[in-house]
Amino acid sequence: MKILWGVNALLLLVVVILSSVIFAELLKKPPTAMKPDPTDPRGRVIAKLGDKTITSEDLNQQLLQKHGRELLDQMVDHEVIRMEGNAEGLTVTEDEITKELKRMQQGYDSETQFYEAMQDQLGFTPETLRADLFNKLLLEKLATKSITITDEQVNSYIKAHPDEFNSPVQLRLQQIVVSSKEQTDKVAADLNKGMDFAQVAKNRSLDDSTRNKGGDLGWLDENDPFMAPSIMSAVKKLKVGEVSKPILFNDNFYIIKLKELKEDSKAKKDELKEIVRKEMALREAPPLKDVILKLRERWKVSITF
Repeated sequence: MKILWGVNALLLLVVVILSSVIFAELLKKPPTAMKPDPTDPRGRVIAKLGDKTITSEDLNQQLLQKHGRELLDQMVDHEVIRMEGNAEGLTVTEDEITKELKRMQQGYDSETQFYEAMQDQLGFTPETLRADLFNKLLLEKLATKSITITDEQVNSYIKAHPDEFNSPVQLRLQQIVVSSKEQTDKVAADLNKGMDFAQVAKNRSLDDSTRNKGGDLGWLDENDPFMAPSIMSAVKKLKVGEVSKPILFNDNFYIIKLKELKEDSKAKKDELKEIVRKEMALREAPPLKDVILKLRERWKVSITF
């Protein structure tokens, strides 16, 4: 009997131990309710790695942790800029955004290449780029609203910094280069007979780089630093279609024809002045980051993220 009671006690102990182990294993398994609900888009499985799955909710959480504060700051800043713009009666027109886009496209081969670069480098679609420019331009207006830049200041800046701006006048030139006064006389005789300047250049010019092109130098700024001042001085006295007298330079004689001339329109000059005016005002304005901080204070922004 003692042996039987001993065996029963031992079996009971074994049952208790096995029950504990099974219960512990059950606790390790996630309850059915914790599994992603395939009907809920937040629980949609978007990746599988063996037995492990990643849901759209997992991705959203990671994005929120990594970029949530940055995106929230951007949303807040855009909103306070628009609120301040409304309060001050300032806005940005579609025409202003289009002009800024045209300015940004300079240096790109085409509009298509520009938008592809914006998409690849910044993730901007044409629509999101226009929205971003609206906020940027409005912030600049708010920062400079109390700053006045006169026409005299603008003109003085342009005059003092010619290297920053393209010349408003461009010249299309042709040249014939000869080595002696005797050759200049032969060139003059050919031209007086009515021969085409380009043909005379092909026949008589010593300059290898332009001879086969009829002496064509292409389009040049009127202040081109690579052209001899004596030559450009003579060119500025010519009218379109006129030919200069022989100009001595570096032991050779240059005969120049002004083939074409184009000058920026008044509208383009005025546009340039407005760009300079804005840049000068922004230099006098406080940093745009400081302007944003003041706008947040003014509109009592509170972030608890």
